[in-house]
Amino acid sequence: MTDFTLNAQARTDLGKGASRRLRHSLNIPAVVYGGNQDAESLTILAKEITKLFENEAAFSHVLELNVDGKKQNVIVKALQRHPAKGFIMHADFVRVVAGQKLTAKVPVHFVNEEAPVKKGGEISHTETEIEVSCEAKDLPEFIEVDLGNAEIGTIVHLSDLKAPKGVEFVALAHGDDKAIANVHAPRIVAEEEGEEGAAE
Repeated sequence: MTDFTLNAQARTDLGKGASRRLRHSLNIPAVVYGGNQDAESLTILAKEITKLFENEAAFSHVLELNVDGKKQNVIVKALQRHPAKGFIMHADFVRVVAGQKLTAKVPVHFVNEEAPVKKGGEISHTETEIEVSCEAKDLPEFIEVDLGNAEIGTIVHLSDLKAPKGVEFVALAHGDDKAIANVHAPRIVAEEEGEEGAAE
């Protein structure tokens, strides 16, 4: 079911001081919760979790979390990173239960971006990931956004995307039709035209 495995140890030494000590010993604190079980505090080797999340797909895959030899399927819910250096400081995982829906953030992959650029447009990505709701078996690795037919002035909204089978876009379900990308005229050209209009 999973392609990614992460080893961890149960942790009883809690609090900010304990977390600092963990990081000094090249480990990071983590927690796993959900699945009708109690939350569990964990310790994970920093180099192991860093290597895992170098692969973008790990963010949108069911992971096999091995806690002291006991395996459970989880997804990453949140990663706390150092604000300046970017390394992982804390991780939250949610247990996956077969048949139950989960929510996860899935990366957006933009394709055929050269088409609107050839027409003189510039592309702004307003979202780089989309929150989805689905069963673990239906969790997509990414959501593809095709910009091949986009013209200057096009705004791609969440409602313009086709959700994979069994997948629901969380924001759309709550009535929020987010903009995912927009194609606009180059700013320098737009500013020059504006100045010419003002002069006239």
